[in-house]
Amino acid sequence: MRLLLVDDDARAAASLARALRRRGYAVDVAPDGGAALVRARSIDYDALIVDLTPAPHRGPDVCGDIRASGNLVPILLVTAADSVGARIDGLDGGADACLIRPLDFEELLARLHAVARRDRRPAPTERIVIGALAVDTRGRRATVGDREVTLTSKEYAVLEYLARHAGDVISRGEIAERVWDEPYDPSSNIVEVYIQRIRRKLTEAGAGTAIRTRRGKGYQFVT
Repeated sequence: MRLLLVDDDARAAASLARALRRRGYAVDVAPDGGAALVRARSIDYDALIVDLTPAPHRGPDVCGDIRASGNLVPILLVTAADSVGARIDGLDGGADACLIRPLDFEELLARLHAVARRDRRPAPTERIVIGALAVDTRGRRATVGDREVTLTSKEYAVLEYLARHAGDVISRGEIAERVWDEPYDPSSNIVEVYIQRIRRKLTEAGAGTAIRTRRGKGYQFVT
């Protein structure tokens, strides 16, 4: 899942982004509403987390601007406990949910999944079953029968993305864009390294699935 964190507190944004990345999310950070709009126009994010102090970059205004641009991305608005007006404005402006500071990280993750389920775009399934392999997107775990496949956060993210698009040929660049938050370097072999690791682990677990290489095109997840 690729997220855009909109936060004008650089230190708080860096801390939250690190925590989210440790859980396997790809996170881009925008310091204000203008930067958020530019990024949201060019990148298909799975969700936005908007945490901005009052004027001149109010969170509710950013939500309204995002919606006015025609973008239906799920938005989680973070606001102060006493800003009832801001929460109402944010929801009226297009936010899907509000979360009150101070933040509890586990609650933030739960709310994030909740707004993603209410996505106005086609809803992603929470359990993907391909042959003997089951991918639990809420618990962020993969199992083969009763056996859990031990994956790092990034390995899981790559596997989930391929599983969501099983049968399709997915390019290396597309995988990198959805799983990593840095611009993809075509000369890097990072995607290949992770694919090899996942292949080995699925084989060891007896998944009966394969990630095939389509030369010059990318990868295809098949049974």
